[in-house]
Amino acid sequence: MATHHLIIGGGPAAINAVETIRDFDNGAARITLVSDEPAYSRMVLPYWLANQIPRQQVFTADDAYYDALKVERRLGQRVAKIDPQGRTVTLDDGQPLAFDNLLIATGSSAVVPPIPGADLPGVHPLWTLAHTEAVLQAAGTRAKPEVLFIGAGFIGFIVLNAMYKRGWKLHVVEMADHVLPRMLDRDGARLVEDWLKKKDIALHLGTTVREIAAAGDRKRVTLADGKQVEADLVIVATGIRPNLDLIQGSGIQTDQGILVNDRMQTNFPHVYAAGDVAQGPDLFGLPAVHAIQPTAIDHGRVAGANMAGHEVHYPGSLLMNITDVCGLQCASFGRWNDPAAEAMTIRNPDRPVYRRLLWTGDQVTGAVFIGPANDVGMLNDVGMVKGILQTRTPLGEWKEFLRANPFDIRRPYVAARVAARLAGTTLLGRPAKPRQYRYQGRQPGPQVTDPQAHRVYVETRE
Repeated sequence: MATHHLIIGGGPAAINAVETIRDFDNGAARITLVSDEPAYSRMVLPYWLANQIPRQQVFTADDAYYDALKVERRLGQRVAKIDPQGRTVTLDDGQPLAFDNLLIATGSSAVVPPIPGADLPGVHPLWTLAHTEAVLQAAGTRAKPEVLFIGAGFIGFIVLNAMYKRGWKLHVVEMADHVLPRMLDRDGARLVEDWLKKKDIALHLGTTVREIAAAGDRKRVTLADGKQVEADLVIVATGIRPNLDLIQGSGIQTDQGILVNDRMQTNFPHVYAAGDVAQGPDLFGLPAVHAIQPTAIDHGRVAGANMAGHEVHYPGSLLMNITDVCGLQCASFGRWNDPAAEAMTIRNPDRPVYRRLLWTGDQVTGAVFIGPANDVGMLNDVGMVKGILQTRTPLGEWKEFLRANPFDIRRPYVAARVAARLAGTTLLGRPAKPRQYRYQGRQPGPQVTDPQAHRVYVETRE
């Protein structure tokens, strides 16, 4: 009888596990996918919210795709109970499903704090497809609705950026004393705050929301200091947490997430976990929950390969967050806030530009970048630092070179042969393949928009 792989979830971890299993087994095993949502990309939702793409483009699978991969699906259903020892799950309609291997890729959910009025119409988290639909419906025909955000973190600012592109009027309330507190240090965040103020975005920092009340067809938000702000919509962006309710009482071990080893196995070797729900090895050796899409994809691929019978070990995920804040790009990597690390920092508030490299010995172990797109991304400095971190390359004497020449990442990157290390590294021991699903079958086009500028860069000689 064919091996039966049961996958719970429809996000990037689940879908990449499906494709990886099929890459290895050529359709020999049975795959069943159970998900209460259709397969879509959460990171694409802001583009739809910003009216840059149609709704249909957020989806990452359809019936033809599943049929081509021979995937049985139970969409719109949930798993109510897992019995790892008996190798069965029970669906929400009471039906049991047996499995040989199980992958739990249930993702995460928005956290809504117990604020009076948080359950009023017009108050929304914004983490799922349904949330996005509800916000667009609530905005209605207003040309420029006024929106107040509770929370100034990474998720909130992705959504804020989408609304800024639509010309909506925005307020931000954050309990920390600076924006993006889990992504940027205070000095870097000050540049972002100045930038936002120039964009007429109102900031209320170091305070909390005491109450949300109806005010006609609007909302009146009372802050801890007594100040009141009115808005058409309130977005609750106070964080997310792994969806662990499903495994309570199952015997599957958890901490902040489901604990997994470097093969994505739980304490039951035939039960795997991946994505936002999994707490696995990070690049620096500590178990961590990295609720970001690149980690979910890697987790799914490693889990899928091992479920298909191939021993693959995950080197660990790299914490990274990259976001556009109303035209100002911000990125942080690795141990960006390590107080024990040696820091090299440059700051120019006029442009603005902020770069911070954190060192342990002669290795870069964390980084922060802030600046206009041309400064942060044009010469791929962010990508090169990411490569240095991922390969954990010692830079030796190039450390002092960077101290004197902080904008010249290219020379240390090339001299330390980081690109060669990356080229020789594969996650699964074989070349990666592109996703098998594309919106309307479209293929990615060339990314170089200014060939002359690119030519000047690549033809530069020492």
